[in-house]
Amino acid sequence: MSIKPLKLKFDLFVFTLTRTVINTSYRMVYPFLPVFARGLGVEPASLGLALSIRSFLGIFGPFLATVADTRNRKTGFLLGIGLFVAGSGLVGLSPSFVTFIIGISLTLLGNVVFIPSLSAYLGDHVPYERRGRVLAITELSWALAFIGGIPVVRWLIESYMWFTPFIFFAIIGVVLFIVVLITVPGERIDHSTENTFWRNLGRILRTWPALAGLLAGVLFAMANELVNLVFGLWIEQGFGLDFAALTIASVVIGVSELGGEVFTGIWLDAIGKRRMIWIFLGLNALAAALLPFLGGRLNLAMVGLGFFYITFEILLVSALTLMSEVMPSTRATMLSATLASYSIGRMMGDLIGPTLFNIGFWATCLAAVLLNVAAAGLMTRVRLNVEE
Repeated sequence: MSIKPLKLKFDLFVFTLTRTVINTSYRMVYPFLPVFARGLGVEPASLGLALSIRSFLGIFGPFLATVADTRNRKTGFLLGIGLFVAGSGLVGLSPSFVTFIIGISLTLLGNVVFIPSLSAYLGDHVPYERRGRVLAITELSWALAFIGGIPVVRWLIESYMWFTPFIFFAIIGVVLFIVVLITVPGERIDHSTENTFWRNLGRILRTWPALAGLLAGVLFAMANELVNLVFGLWIEQGFGLDFAALTIASVVIGVSELGGEVFTGIWLDAIGKRRMIWIFLGLNALAAALLPFLGGRLNLAMVGLGFFYITFEILLVSALTLMSEVMPSTRATMLSATLASYSIGRMMGDLIGPTLFNIGFWATCLAAVLLNVAAAGLMTRVRLNVEE
């Protein structure tokens, strides 16, 4: 069913803004990991464990995100934002290590519910041949979180307390919840006995092309998380940088990702989703291989990180768009399972990342290269519309 262009533009603005807020909350932990560790009175390694718990709980996203298939897309939006508000409010009002773990986990669950609901909503209203560009617009939020969101977080922490950003996000989340509640239609979804979570998930897991895509997602998400987890420590230890410099590094990464998202929006549909995935899996592996050799100079390290993140961003958008059409009748469940696979990969990366980094940054990057190569092999087995 088509949607009027003006309404689509408004929806894209609201959805992109919502995702920018959620992504800022999700991503701020990485560059400011030493800051949050000091605020909580724990070692950075303890926060690595907290992030692995967050990623593990993200695996259960499909159990919640399936409401977008079994009820309607609007319900998925509201549930996702509601979980985000609950998690942010918990940390902001009662800051401690335990509430931090629970809060960031609820935030991730909110994101895991919101994203497949959004992708399914756009899949319902935008033809596949144009969907890559539209999804790329919403993915701008990932880069905007670093470009605009992280400087705001830094200002809030420096001006108030380390947990102030969580209070800010909870308030903004309530406003966005009301906007979505009022403006997004609650379209009816088929409620037949065939359209249930367990049936949908079972069909996905029994279908090898879909399962291969999920396994590939585990591998390349793990590769990204290995670097993601330690880049702040790598920069701080290697160059002795302060709080402000870590913010600048985050903005540099965000600008790189923004370039990747713009590139994806322009070229994804023209070049093709599958071809883009293979190309940028290779380039992301190359970026990881180069990083250990760029640690001698700060400007080269920034260029290397930018290259690593821009290639991953293009890979991620391409993979999500491809997976949205593997099993169209269970689109929201398929996409939530895809996000769950990313959570599994990130959890595994968070668990082994500190050990690899203790061996050396080269070990972290070598593992990322090998994981990307394995993911490329699995992506050869993914097919579209396998239900036909």
